Amino acid sequence: MFERPDAGERAVIVQLDLGSGDVAEQLEEVRLLAESAGAVVCGEIHGRRHSPDAATYAGKGKVQEVAAEVAAHEADLVIFNHALSPGQERNLERTLQCRVIDRTSLILDIFAQRAQSSEGKLQVELAQLDHLATRLVRGWTHLERQKGGIGLRGPGETQLETDRRLLGKRVKLLKERLVRLERQRGVQRKARGRSEILNVSLVGYTNAGKSTLFNALTHAGAFTANQLFATLDTTSRKLWLGEAGNIVISDTVGFIRDLPHALVAAFHATLEATAQADLLLHVVDSASSAREDQIAEVDKVLAEIGAGEVPQLMVLNKLDLTGLPPAVERDEYDRITRVRVSAKCGDGLPLLREALTEMALEKLQIVRDRPLAGNVSLNPENILDSGSSL
Repeated sequence: MFERPDAGERAVIVQLDLGSGDVAEQLEEVRLLAESAGAVVCGEIHGRRHSPDAATYAGKGKVQEVAAEVAAHEADLVIFNHALSPGQERNLERTLQCRVIDRTSLILDIFAQRAQSSEGKLQVELAQLDHLATRLVRGWTHLERQKGGIGLRGPGETQLETDRRLLGKRVKLLKERLVRLERQRGVQRKARGRSEILNVSLVGYTNAGKSTLFNALTHAGAFTANQLFATLDTTSRKLWLGEAGNIVISDTVGFIRDLPHALVAAFHATLEATAQADLLLHVVDSASSAREDQIAEVDKVLAEIGAGEVPQLMVLNKLDLTGLPPAVERDEYDRITRVRVSAKCGDGLPLLREALTEMALEKLQIVRDRPLAGNVSLNPENILDSGSSL
């Protein structure tokens, strides 16, 4: 008989193959997401469909299979690693008799748990409210006022309409606060742009080792864990590079496949700092079999936030898991394209520091030769290719 865990909600995860063909990798990712949110995965359901079912996404037979798994493990929650419509969620909950959430809700929940700064909390709340707005009918149908009755007669507005109006006011307030924070960040970025200091942002797929690399370079003590979205709030530190002086390096939130658009929009103020960087250190988990897809997903999000043209230096991390030696790779024009390191063991970090020193000296020369009133960025044609890949 299945033993109930002492802590965490028991979850059954569902992953359907709609033609992508990488079900095993996607199952592993949603399992890590669920565990990062605090769930205990007690069952997994997968299968193939040509297209989603309009009513339940998975289809009648597959839903019955999920129901049997829920009953067998006394699960509290079913997680679909797909985007569900409000109607599909309601239909599934009615059939399965337990809570059902989709990939977007799961990621939003993790972000809500990890946000530490006041700005991060505002951004997460805004994303959650945007997502909730289409699902209010599920939670408030029992408070319908138009039917009348003692204590329910009102000004002719349903509770649902009232709640939507209040939610709209809250969303407006949050957006106004974030705009003010974005203006403050803009002033700070302009000041950095006029300086001779190289501004570097760490980017990459979640759990690629960005925070471990950030700590190894700056000794900042940023939180690290073998879980998705361990870092949410942006942290910046100075890094001394000898003859090149100081540079500013920032650790940012990791990207992921199908990152909810509501999150990208809400975190625009934070992610915009990435677009204003002089250089992106694109950290890649070189031991992952899905690294090519992960690189493509990161580049897609970077393009969405306006950072697609910012020069990149590819950092192939986790060499301790691949057995490859540390190295610096250059193209035919002697431009640095990739550096192979192990942030955990420290192998290759001196090579990365030398590469950053070269970039910092390049910016220093540009600023001194051609001082500008606005932001000064490295020229991708002079420094490196922004679209490097493995």
